[in-house]
Amino acid sequence: MSIECGKPSVVGDHWSRSEIDETAFRDARLGRRCGDLLCRLSDRMGGTIPLACQDWASTKAAYRFFSNPKVEEGDILAGHFEATKARYAASPGPILLLQDTTEFTYQRRNPHDVGFTKSINSGRDKEGRLRHHAVCGILMHSSLVVTEDGLPLGLSAVKFWNREKFRGTAQLKRKINTTRVPIEAKESVRWLENLRQSIDLLGQPDRCVHVGDRESDIYELYCLARELGTHFVVRTVVDRLAGSGDHTVKSEMRDVPSAGTHSIEVRTDDDTIERVTLDIQYKRIHVCPPIGKQKRYPSLDLTVIHASEIGVPLGRKPILWKLVTDLEVGNLEEALEKIRWYAMRWKIEVFHKILKSGCRVEDAKLRTADRLANLVALFCIVSWRVLWMTMVARADPQADPTIAFTATEITILDQIVADNGNRGAKPATLELYLTKLARLGGYLARKADPPPGNTVIWRGLRRLADIQIGAELATCG
Repeated sequence: MSIECGKPSVVGDHWSRSEIDETAFRDARLGRRCGDLLCRLSDRMGGTIPLACQDWASTKAAYRFFSNPKVEEGDILAGHFEATKARYAASPGPILLLQDTTEFTYQRRNPHDVGFTKSINSGRDKEGRLRHHAVCGILMHSSLVVTEDGLPLGLSAVKFWNREKFRGTAQLKRKINTTRVPIEAKESVRWLENLRQSIDLLGQPDRCVHVGDRESDIYELYCLARELGTHFVVRTVVDRLAGSGDHTVKSEMRDVPSAGTHSIEVRTDDDTIERVTLDIQYKRIHVCPPIGKQKRYPSLDLTVIHASEIGVPLGRKPILWKLVTDLEVGNLEEALEKIRWYAMRWKIEVFHKILKSGCRVEDAKLRTADRLANLVALFCIVSWRVLWMTMVARADPQADPTIAFTATEITILDQIVADNGNRGAKPATLELYLTKLARLGGYLARKADPPPGNTVIWRGLRRLADIQIGAELATCG
């Protein structure tokens, strides 16, 4: 695809201007403050709020912004959602909607102000009894829009929440069959809400393919996708009833002949690359809803795809992917296409890594869940930008560098980083300047090295921002 279709437009002198809608706030001053904070936090990525703001007046204004009851994460992300919609409309081909949940943990003197995410085992006491403690933090469920080439176009839905601390959860699960509880009463309804919000935002539902891990193996989600006219590829964990209800999907797939094999490279636990061969099976199967919900939801005709490793070495678990999709699969190549789409789900894991390791959101000292959610919403835009910068040159190496850099940044990179030793990148291309940026972050750029990753990109962006300040000061003299 042409990167011009998926580029963030730069307004003024900073990329962040096009990702904030100042009119989304009830007070215009809040919109201007939000844009200023996004600019500052992105240029000081990984730093504290005082480091980004540089003086007490600006720092105090930032704290007031995050604690203002008129500020919500939806207002902060409104401009980014619209920018995502524009990039989506300009990008051809199928678009993948990657959904996943992550949690951010914090240490607080009063953890109830933030809330809790889960209860974990703390070992045993002197009498040998298990001890548990609740983890302080918030959870975030996000939807990342990416192309088939892996280029992230932005976020289309984000939700924040925490869990109330209470006792008796295990005993409650023993008394209630959770499959008979309506989806609206479960926390997993977030998967459906994000899907609906994403389709409402983006439009053209037939172009969208929801991609989720085993946590999104929810029958209600499949029915909602059919209702909205969109598609999905999900890794399954539930062995559902099939046919007339007298057998399961697993038993029906047991007799399906192999459609062929496919070789892939995987990274092992000892960080070596190993080539493995997968046996591919697929079949269109009539799938029944859960027994407790058969009056509410219809049966569906779905395609089940199994990719299982051949010749598993000793000491390692076999690779086994069980996928389900509403799309028709007529040959091996179409089955491999769905497998590649599911493999793209790792992009949202990388997005969460940038949030935690690059933006260091778990180091924030804000005291309440609402303030933290507002801060994380800003960092979501910063993290998307880093991921976009990492992937844009891989999708179109020969693109014009001005889609990612300003003229000032290009001039600085030319002066700071030599043109030679950049993995053979052609002059005046996006690949060349992304490589130069990565070299500022510690990338060696040897010919045999893989393309630069997120870590060297965010380090390079931070250094480039500092160098640009020095260059502007020099011209003032």
